[in-house]
Amino acid sequence: MIKDTIVNGCDNAPHRSLYNALGLTEEELQKPLIGIVCSYNEIVPGHMNLDKIAQAVKLGVALAGGTPIMFPAIAVCDGIAMGHEGMKYSLVTRDLIADSTEAMVKAHGFDGLVMIPNCDKNVPGLLMASARLNIPTVFVSGGPMLAGRVGGKKTSLSSMFEAVGAYHAGKIDDAKLNEFECKTCPSCGSCSGMYTANSMNCLTEVLGMGLSGNGTIPAPYSARIQLAKHAGMQVMELVKKNIRPRDIMTASAIRNAITADMALGCSTNSMLHLPAIANECGVKFDLEEVNAISEKTPNLCHLAPAGPTYMEDLNEAGGVYAVLKEISKLGLLDTSVMTCTGKTMAENIANAEILDDTVIRRVSNPYSKTGGIAVLKGNLAPDGCVVKRAAVAPEMLVHEGPAKVYESEEEAIAAIHGGKIVAGDVVVIRYEGPAGGPGMREMLNPTSAIQGMGLGSSVALITDGRFSGATRGASIGHCSPEAVSGGPIAYVKDGDIISINIPEYRIELKVSDEEMQKRRAEMPIKKKENISGYLKRYAAMVSSADKGAILNY
Repeated sequence: MIKDTIVNGCDNAPHRSLYNALGLTEEELQKPLIGIVCSYNEIVPGHMNLDKIAQAVKLGVALAGGTPIMFPAIAVCDGIAMGHEGMKYSLVTRDLIADSTEAMVKAHGFDGLVMIPNCDKNVPGLLMASARLNIPTVFVSGGPMLAGRVGGKKTSLSSMFEAVGAYHAGKIDDAKLNEFECKTCPSCGSCSGMYTANSMNCLTEVLGMGLSGNGTIPAPYSARIQLAKHAGMQVMELVKKNIRPRDIMTASAIRNAITADMALGCSTNSMLHLPAIANECGVKFDLEEVNAISEKTPNLCHLAPAGPTYMEDLNEAGGVYAVLKEISKLGLLDTSVMTCTGKTMAENIANAEILDDTVIRRVSNPYSKTGGIAVLKGNLAPDGCVVKRAAVAPEMLVHEGPAKVYESEEEAIAAIHGGKIVAGDVVVIRYEGPAGGPGMREMLNPTSAIQGMGLGSSVALITDGRFSGATRGASIGHCSPEAVSGGPIAYVKDGDIISINIPEYRIELKVSDEEMQKRRAEMPIKKKENISGYLKRYAAMVSSADKGAILNY
């Protein structure tokens, strides 16, 4: 226990004097010290309620005989950062969060941790930290936002971005755009569709690091406060039993997460975050295995942006455990894995059931027989690229068309809004990868513009950057190797024919090897100048997207 190495004994009197300065009593110091890592702030809607979650966690810890001590983690709102330089600082915070949490825990010493993230990078960043630190840990998120309502229909942030595209296309007027603006995001919480934040919070349940409901109980619900109290209580059980993150996040648990990802129809960003988490757990993540799992796993959920249901609907339909119970019928999960409940997955899901099979379909009636994500390979992406297959229009699963090439997101947006993209085109946005961006910006603006202008069923988009979980359509990201590393995407020219075949996991640039060799000699790599600060260090250290954009130390 930490008290034996930091608190007790005459040599630790200086430490105790500083604990006295904190107002801690001798009685508190003799109990297990539990770090509460909370990413509360007043700029991210998904985090504005985390102060209440933290207070509930602290009560739970105290009720179970521990001493809770809170410290912060940072957070970036991807929606607010979208479409400008700020998005370069989104993915990079994942490593800042992991590193700063490691520093705080190692410097001060704790017997256990409760992690309180909610949005896109906080969840994987803290999962990475928990694996690295490997002391008893429970996660409890702030919960998803309630869906908005416009014209009697539920909406989410993707609807808002697509409304901007519709506005530019002259399909809606100022008044309608303002209605979307005022009604799309009606509460605190992580945005209401199966976007990255909610994907990762759901997968935290699957990995065994969060209690049931972690991914789905809406942020405004009182049940979220109760869940937080139970998380505080449960970490004390893990401390007593010495159950640690690497006992939970095993190779089998990672495979379970990939499988559940396919069934739930999660964000493509999970294909960046799961490899990074696996890396911290000492587990090999093979991108090739993703398609093998996808081939066997039916897609059971079509939450926004893929369909008309939302996180609140998934919660009412039985939540993540109901999905796990259903796909376990096919023998696709290792349910013997340990979880933070102190029980196996099999024990956790034993009484789960689907309460609404229009939200969670049965394995006998899936949306598709294959999973929600596909990894494509070919001469354009020798190391792979990723698409959210569940959110692609059927007519775009196989597509061939001429490339329209842009060197940045801004160039592409100007072309789309300027009417330069037509049906059949394949938009290529390059130099937006982990190192080339740097920071691998999400491309929600161009994908939403394409959808809002009515081109979603006829135009594809390929990038070495990435997409928001709110993106839908034939949007193919993580193209590896990236352009700045000399990947083939750097040598695509306007008019080149690109062939996409998602069912066969293929993507091809119809240019001869001889022509590509010539282009490599003639077309210089365009490295961005004037990069400074953290982004400069990040660009120098980050790996490619197929490796999870992890930092090479």
